[in-house]
Amino acid sequence: MQTNKLLLEAIALRKCVEATYNRMFVKLAPHILYTRHDEVFVDAVTVERDGQPPREIKLGTFKLAGLTGLAFADQRFQPEPTFDPNDRKYAGVTLFAVETR
Repeated sequence: MQTNKLLLEAIALRKCVEATYNRMFVKLAPHILYTRHDEVFVDAVTVERDGQPPREIKLGTFKLAGLTGLAFADQRFQPEPTFDPNDRKYAGVTLFAVETR
């Protein structure tokens, strides 16, 4: 499945995804897909990194080109309360975002 399509579906259905990023296995809760400097990015909460939970829950930015082996994970997520799809950094560049209500 095409990466963008998989991420769009994951965001719409609030499904976590698994991938390799910087040679590390990650499980992510993708919140928003957007462009910046003609590149596609996803902001997501890291649920697991190399099998371990993160030290803190936060939204991170991942360059789509750096995510390899992207697949659905058997886990759903609730949007991170601090996520704001109306943040200035997403103005005019959002491709798709999770529903926050």
